[in-house]
Amino acid sequence: MNLIQFHDDNGDRAVAAVEDGVARIVRDATSVYDLALAAIDRQVGIGTIIAEKGLGAEVDVVALMAEGRLLSPIDHPDPAHLYVTGTGLTHLGSAATRDAMHKSNGAQAEENLTDSMKMFRMGLEGGKPAPGHVGVQPEWFYKGNGFSVVPPGRPIPSPAFARDAGEEPEIAGIYIIDQDGNPRRLGFALANEFSDHVTERVNYLFLAHSKLRACSFGPELRLGELPRNVEGMSRILRDGKVFWEKPFLSGEDNMSHTIANLEYHHFKYELFRNPGDVHVHMFGTATLSFADGIKTEAGDVFEIAEPQFGAPLRNAVAWEEAETVEIKPLY
Repeated sequence: MNLIQFHDDNGDRAVAAVEDGVARIVRDATSVYDLALAAIDRQVGIGTIIAEKGLGAEVDVVALMAEGRLLSPIDHPDPAHLYVTGTGLTHLGSAATRDAMHKSNGAQAEENLTDSMKMFRMGLEGGKPAPGHVGVQPEWFYKGNGFSVVPPGRPIPSPAFARDAGEEPEIAGIYIIDQDGNPRRLGFALANEFSDHVTERVNYLFLAHSKLRACSFGPELRLGELPRNVEGMSRILRDGKVFWEKPFLSGEDNMSHTIANLEYHHFKYELFRNPGDVHVHMFGTATLSFADGIKTEAGDVFEIAEPQFGAPLRNAVAWEEAETVEIKPLY
């Protein structure tokens, strides 16, 4: 079962369950967040809560996205309590692009390896520990909060000071923290971890800056475990035609870390275990149009598709106008 959130014909919030490609409204439900809280309170699965409420009329997910009525598949009543974070260099092959961006001149002897390649090798050697053991920690980054999340179908804004506006097709884990401070995983969703690769390429220490951008995930939240093998397609459409496309792989069969290891190294921090908070944690990618020399333009449309996750995630690129930030003293 997959879940979506959207605005109905009256403009009110609604939730639908998607089974076998058919989306039907969940009766008396206005948010996945509330459904999750009810499941935690009752100590049952979210599917049980949905079954008890029952399903109503069918809705068209693709039409809802085209009409701008889709919401992200989970949100928080206070967007500041939704964390967007991620890990990099987690996929087999993911080091190649990063290494090329950061590589110093000369032979790649062990002492001359970039930090990216060193971290990737650490993941290969220790990212899949035996059950009950802790593996090597991955690269980690903060991306933003609920205010930086763009619903599926709507343009992703790139700030005027950005030097690049590039997609990153990824899988995101979706979590809510229960009343005892335990992370509870709802499932997974397609994600576009939109980044500024030109800024990152200037210096590896600019990675943090390059990740502070808007992003999108969904449109469907896939309940349950992540398939071991995920084979999707990342595309850029320009003027309605495919301008660039390339397959992307995910799932543990294609990763240098286990999902459990990546989850541990995020939630080991008490900061990320506050009851009621929502976490959208992106697991990385090995596929970037930037690596093929692509420079996106305003109006280009990103499409990230994988049949196991339902409808594709689509967002256009939009560039924001420059703004002046004035720092005013308060003394």
